[in-house]
Amino acid sequence: MRIKVNPRGSRGVGLLLLAATVSAIAQQPKADAPFNPPDEASVPSGPLGDSIRLGKLLATETGSRLPDYVGNALRCTSCHLDGGRTQNAAPWVGIWGVFPEYRSRNAKVNLLEDRINDCFERSLNGKRMPVDSNEMRAMQAYMQWLSRGVPTGVNVQGRGFKRIAAPALPDPTRGKDVYAAKCVACHGPDGQGMFGPSGEMLFPPLWGPRSFSIGAGMGRLNTAAAFVKANMPFGQGGTLTDQEAYDVAAYFTQQPRPDFARKQDDWPKGDKPPDARY
Repeated sequence: MRIKVNPRGSRGVGLLLLAATVSAIAQQPKADAPFNPPDEASVPSGPLGDSIRLGKLLATETGSRLPDYVGNALRCTSCHLDGGRTQNAAPWVGIWGVFPEYRSRNAKVNLLEDRINDCFERSLNGKRMPVDSNEMRAMQAYMQWLSRGVPTGVNVQGRGFKRIAAPALPDPTRGKDVYAAKCVACHGPDGQGMFGPSGEMLFPPLWGPRSFSIGAGMGRLNTAAAFVKANMPFGQGGTLTDQEAYDVAAYFTQQPRPDFARKQDDWPKGDKPPDARY
């Protein structure tokens, strides 16, 4: 049976107001969840806890534990600082609940394992891991544990990188001076990073064959500048001006680095951002 409602009556007005309210609520952006990484003591015992702990080790010791999939001297936590627990450094806190997610770079809806493998190929200049491998499961278990308590579909405060804007056109020549003053002590005069007596990486190379490829997210000027502004110099994030962050990013992102073989497949819909390297 179909009920006919008179829109001029009180019942009709009420329904219209309710529909308008629901529509308005649906269109409101969801507020960011607080950034609250779990305590290490909350890792459960048993097989799940073992997988979570393995996932953290893979993120912090990526090259030595996954040599078949890493092609440079970087590790996941070269960018995802403190095991993915730092705001405005592409944290993994809350990341579990935002996938699947559309990405314009490949014009596809990406799963979390797609994004992980994307980093292995681009940032680590390596190869994709099998999505059903124990290692892939462990990395996702770690990210899921970091995301506990964050509602599904809601960003956390400090997700990704906090975008900034350069007051003037970025200048790599000025950026070279910023690098010499603020960055060279850790990353070296030739940008090749710093390594310990056993070959362990202390500070990552910023360019050259052991650094990220031109296809990496950090190869984009805006991303690199935002990361530098929030996190560099190490332990002194926020001390550079926006202009200095952009200038030094313009300097090191344009230095020689590995190519990315499938770069011609990126942004197939023609919406390539202007700060892309290629």
